[in-house]
Amino acid sequence: MANEINIGNNIKKHRTKLGLSQEDFAQKSGVKYTTLTKIESNVIKKPSVLVMDKLAKALGVNIEDLIK
Repeated sequence: MANEINIGNNIKKHRTKLGLSQEDFAQKSGVKYTTLTKIESNVIKKPSVLVMDKLAKALGVNIEDLIK
């Protein structure tokens, strides 16, 4: 699908806007660094709601903003 939502890219975009490294963001969100890198590189295409919630909170956005 060409218009597939890219959650990893959305997370990365928000993270870099905040000036956070993957390591800093992993610590801030409480999500494992390896999990975060897999999500951002689209190895994990559909993270769990729990993980998405942690990432969204750490970024200061709604989950909806990350899955658009």
